[in-house]
Amino acid sequence: MLKFYRLRPSHITIISFAVLIALGTILFSLPISSKKGYLSFSDSLFMATSAVCVTGLTVADTGKDLTTFGQIILLMLVQLGGLGIMTFSTIFIYMLRGHISTHGRLILQGAFSYTGRDIYSLLKHIFFFTILIEGIGAAALYLRLHFEYTAGTALYMSIFHSITAFCNAGFSLFSGNFIKYQGDITINFIIISLIIAGGLGFFTLHEIKNLFYSGSKGSLNKRQLSLHTKMALIVTAILLLTGSIIFFALEKNNSLKGLSFGEQLLCSIFQSVAARTAGFNTVNFASLTNATLFIIILLMFIGASPGSTGGGIKTTTLGVLFAIIKSRSYAREDVSIFNRTIPLEVASRSIAIASISFAIVTIFTILLTITELYNIPHQESRGSFIEIMFEVVSAFGTVGLSAGITERLTEIGKILICMVMFIGRLGPLTIAMAVSREEAKGKFKYSEENLMVG
Repeated sequence: MLKFYRLRPSHITIISFAVLIALGTILFSLPISSKKGYLSFSDSLFMATSAVCVTGLTVADTGKDLTTFGQIILLMLVQLGGLGIMTFSTIFIYMLRGHISTHGRLILQGAFSYTGRDIYSLLKHIFFFTILIEGIGAAALYLRLHFEYTAGTALYMSIFHSITAFCNAGFSLFSGNFIKYQGDITINFIIISLIIAGGLGFFTLHEIKNLFYSGSKGSLNKRQLSLHTKMALIVTAILLLTGSIIFFALEKNNSLKGLSFGEQLLCSIFQSVAARTAGFNTVNFASLTNATLFIIILLMFIGASPGSTGGGIKTTTLGVLFAIIKSRSYAREDVSIFNRTIPLEVASRSIAIASISFAIVTIFTILLTITELYNIPHQESRGSFIEIMFEVVSAFGTVGLSAGITERLTEIGKILICMVMFIGRLGPLTIAMAVSREEAKGKFKYSEENLMVG
């Protein structure tokens, strides 16, 4: 029998998520979870996977089809999946034993892309930021929603949406998501802030906090931000600004037609933020142009920052790829950015992540076109291909946006999307490391020979 301590951190991470999904599937299958009296196994599995992987794709209307019990189960799975089940279990063990094992450190470092030694401080700040940000978000939403709903309903909705927004899950209790609030500056600002905070990553939030507050005298901490935090912040800002401009330009005379300039701008900013990993929407995605859908596909593929609640190849990976291209264009052997040299291992890892991710999206897009469009000529299925690609990338980036085909997926299609969500949440390299050998045996180097490329 394989002993627990012999399992690698990647194995533990995969097993913990798989167990949580299995438990969620069982709970969603209970009659008490659905207003219809039941959810099929495939639908229960899909909802559990989407919740644990903080995706937001759904085959059932969260507000109409799930009971309060089912919604609470969904919310718990989102919270556990967003922070990582191993984070909660490690905290629990730490509270009992007073220390964290070396194995536990490795698991947490892998889960949050953290290479520092002070794992205790990071762990403490993960819960501090989570409780603080979700609490502030819930309070702010309540102050706005209590004008429309009773105190109890407003409080419940506020807590639900604050957690799903910070965890970048995209589940909403409103049937039309946030479309009815597309012109509400307060709601938009709160949700956008929660999404960005959750998508930056806990290490980045930790550094920003340390930059402005030393912890003892309340003075500014003059320590510079790390390269990781600089990269995450700059790439995030560029993507949000670029995405907003492109969305506005492409949709101002289409899905945004009839709205005031301010509302058009607000919708564009909201969708640029949500498209990268959150999955909320204030416009009907069925009415978007193909160009806009493809731009959103690119944003979803990039995703959030490492160590966050979001998915995708990550903002820092994109930054490293850009640095590689820039260095090669100047005929430099070393990869550098912001006056820092990036280790060759990091550069190679970034290329591997992008390549494997592209391969995964390609393979599953092909499989979905087979299961969903089998024997249907392309002339009779116009628009279906980009809808399927959109669905696959949304699942891989754990975004949750859909062009409208989620509920129409076949049973096999639902299973395939579940697999993509699972891979996207854990990361393609985590899966690859789990199935690979721990060490390469018989290390040696072959003779070198040149090869023409390009």
